[in-house]
Amino acid sequence: QVQLLESGGGLVQPGGSLRLSCAASGSIFSINTMGWYRQASGKERELVATIRSGGSTAYADSVKGRFAISRDNAKNTVDLQMNSLKPEDTAVYYCYANLLQSGVPYSRNYWGQGTQVAVSS
Repeated sequence: QVQLLESGGGLVQPGGSLRLSCAASGSIFSINTMGWYRQASGKERELVATIRSGGSTAYADSVKGRFAISRDNAKNTVDLQMNSLKPEDTAVYYCYANLLQSGVPYSRNYWGQGTQVAVSS
């Protein structure tokens, strides 16, 4: 069994910062890509940022220069530092991992339960 547990959401004023963290646990053999997606009310889930095991990153255009993703391969964790937050960043943020579970011959995607981020004055 594999679980992704997020933390760090909350309410922040425009221009403020938040840091999201996610820890993967369970019978994990290896993790390929980790990342963050978000879903605003009434909208589809969208990519925010991803990071591969080797460290290469990708960001949505809307967050480039404001958000930074990082991971600790030894701890199976991924963080998202969010700066200069805007009201349009308000959404539920989901942690994501494509990983190989011990004893399973193929990788699959896993999701966290989501954490709410609200940007409002």
